[in-house]
This record gives sequence, structure tokens and C-alpha cells, in this order.
Amino acid sequence: MNATVFNLEGKKVGQLTLGALWDGHVNLALLSQAVAMYRSNRRAGTASTKTRGDVSGGGRKPWKQKHTGRARAGSTRSPLWRHGGVALGPHPKSFYYRLPQTIRRKALLESLKGKLRDAELVIIDRLAAEQPKTKPFARLAKTFEVTGRSVIVLDQAGEPLVKSLRNLAHFELREAANLNAFDVLNAKKVLVSKGAFERLEQRIKEPHANGD
Repeated sequence: MNATVFNLEGKKVGQLTLGALWDGHVNLALLSQAVAMYRSNRRAGTASTKTRGDVSGGGRKPWKQKHTGRARAGSTRSPLWRHGGVALGPHPKSFYYRLPQTIRRKALLESLKGKLRDAELVIIDRLAAEQPKTKPFARLAKTFEVTGRSVIVLDQAGEPLVKSLRNLAHFELREAANLNAFDVLNAKKVLVSKGAFERLEQRIKEPHANGD
């Protein structure tokens, strides 16, 4: 498989020969596991309810135990009563968990493979800036037909380049060292510099790569 390399004007300037790593079908089951993990880890886990012991009041027995013809009641803050506590309600907790690094690394590969198959991954020959200027990159969205939330992946995010790209509509910035499968799948298109693409390949191949 070959991947076309474009310049900032959208012209083809070369090709990358992709190895056997990029062959085969996209493993949707693996992607499902990864997305579930990343979404779960983004949950705040702050939902909270008051039990009968947390609700103020209710210290006095509302009526005597016997001979009233009514059901026994020990507190007006019972979950059975209006303004009472909540039974079995949610309390703050952490939803964080982590899949093995090998699974996370493979999920990143599968997400990139899917974008490549759908022509939603664009490899750009060079993304660099000596001074913070947005103008040279202002037409990126129009050139590559970006209409929704997308991601630009950089090899090394130098300050001039970050300042040049961070105000572009539709785009969020990521470094190749920190990109994950959820970032890729959550983007309409993924624009990646040639250097960043090579860094991603290296991450996927190495058993102890960081940033998964």
C-alpha cells in the first residue's frame, strides 16, 4: 500500500510505501474496547445523592409505634418519604481503568488504518514555522476539504508553529507522541506531517512506546 504526500497547497509531492503493518481489515472490536476506555476515563464521576443519614432533620419519630392505624415510621427522612434520602443512589467514584499498552498501541494503528482506508488521513510533506503567522496555514481547511472537527498531528510542536496553527477553525493540535485512538476516531479528518507519521509508525512498532 502507498500513501500520497501533499504540500500545503494540496499538490502531490511524493508517496510513502507502507509495510505489511497497514494491511488487512480494520479491527472494529479492538477499537470498541479502546473507545470505551477513553470515554470512561473522561467521566468526572462526581454524581452524588444524599442518603437518609445525610438529609437534615428527621431526628424525631413522626408518631408513636403502635395503635395509630398507620404504618410504623422511624424518621421523616426515610427514602419512602417526600424530602427523604435516596436509596442506592450514585456517589462519587472513579471510572478510570487502563487497557494493556499493546492493546492501546494496536488500537491507534487500527484507527489510523481506518482513516487511511476512508481517505480521511492526509500526510503533509512539511509543517513548520519560524515565526508565529497563521496566514501560511489559513487555507488548510479549504485545501483539504475539512468541514468538521479535525486534528493536526505534529512531530515536534515548536512554539512558533503552535501559535500559527492554534487559532485555525475546525482544527485541534496533537503531538505524535501523545496521539491516541480516540483522538483519531473523534476527528473528521486527520492531517499529519510526514515526520509525525513516521514517529507514529515507530510508536506502533516499539513495544515500550510512550503516550498511548
